[in-house]
Amino acid sequence: MSPESSSLTDAEFHHVAHAVLARIESIVDAWLQDDVIDIDSARTGGLLELSFPGGSKIVINTQPPLHEIWLAARSGGHHFRYTQGLWRDTRDDREFFDLLSKCASEQAARALVFSPS
Repeated sequence: MSPESSSLTDAEFHHVAHAVLARIESIVDAWLQDDVIDIDSARTGGLLELSFPGGSKIVINTQPPLHEIWLAARSGGHHFRYTQGLWRDTRDDREFFDLLSKCASEQAARALVFSPS
C-alpha cells in the first residue's frame, strides 16, 4: 500500500520524490545512448533541469516543506502531490509522467514518453 500525501513522513517524501528524478535521468540517459534525442540533464540536489535542442528547458524541483514536486515548462508551471501511489497535479489531477511527456514532446517537437517504471 502506498503512503498518501497527507501521511508521508519527510523520509518517505524524500524517497519517492528522488525516485522520480532518478527515473527521469535514467530515461534521458537511455535516449542519449540510443541516439533518440540529445537532452542535457543537470541535477543539483532536488532540482533537475532538462535542456532541449533549440534551447528550451523543463525544470523539475522537489519541495520538501510542502511534500510536492514542481514542474516548470514552456507551457506553464504545475504542482504535484503524491496520492495513491502517483504524483497528481494539485489543480487538475493529471499524472506527473503524463504531463511531463506532453511538455517534453511539445518542446522537442517529437513524441517523447516518460513512464514511471
